[in-house]
Amino acid sequence: MTDTFGGRLAAQFAAGRRLCVGIDPHASTLAAWQLDDTAANAERLGREVVAAAAGEVACIKPQIAFFERFGSAGYVALERVFADAREAGLLVIADVKRGDIGSTFAAYADAWLKPGSPLEADAMTVHAYQGLGTLAGASEYTSEHGKGLFVLSATSNPEAKAVQLAHVETGETLAQYVLSGARDMNAAQGGEVGSVGVVLGATVNLDDFAIDRATTHDGPVVPVLAPGFGFQGASVGEVRELFASLAAGVLVSESRSIVNGGADQVGSSIALSNERIMEAYA
Repeated sequence: MTDTFGGRLAAQFAAGRRLCVGIDPHASTLAAWQLDDTAANAERLGREVVAAAAGEVACIKPQIAFFERFGSAGYVALERVFADAREAGLLVIADVKRGDIGSTFAAYADAWLKPGSPLEADAMTVHAYQGLGTLAGASEYTSEHGKGLFVLSATSNPEAKAVQLAHVETGETLAQYVLSGARDMNAAQGGEVGSVGVVLGATVNLDDFAIDRATTHDGPVVPVLAPGFGFQGASVGEVRELFASLAAGVLVSESRSIVNGGADQVGSSIALSNERIMEAYA
């Protein structure tokens, strides 16, 4: 059996690597790099970020929409970024936010998690608003092929709050229900760190969502993909205060604060973020 995604993530944590660099080739970001808004330049940006990140960060997280907007040329660019990342030994989280029922979700999993797929990543972001049971379409990949999932739980966009604060049959908020479900799925697999994680925004008050962040639970650590650090305003120095017991599984996700300074500053921005993370976890 292939090493689990959680096991590979645990190795990154043990090596002191918790930074997840987002690759989001906005038109404005390409302009900051003095590049035209084209698929070829999205590829160039992505591959240069991968080169700077190799051996320095836990993972990269390409935001698929910023490649997809170029159509087939964007997917070719994305495949090349993925290939470079695999060659560099970087974990890749495909930020695709897919979700559906039955065979449709299984097809999404085939696209993004199936070994040998041109779009093969180590993990993908998903939503479970049609029920946690719909994630079963990826179970073969998480249990047999070392892949991971990050399920949207409490996100920073204000439009999501009304949905994520809704209460489900268990009495939990939807956000907490997703976290509970991730814990249950990881418990079945075992290991130090689970392969099913959640997305929790670093700029939101998790207590507002009734997220259980104060209790240490038995079983694997739940990976937490935490966007919102850097450009969006959250401070890495507050990671333990923000996430409490969940901090053990946090991947510090930064995109614009790493990439927007231009090609010449990516390496130094990664180094600075790593320094801040190391201080926060010392």
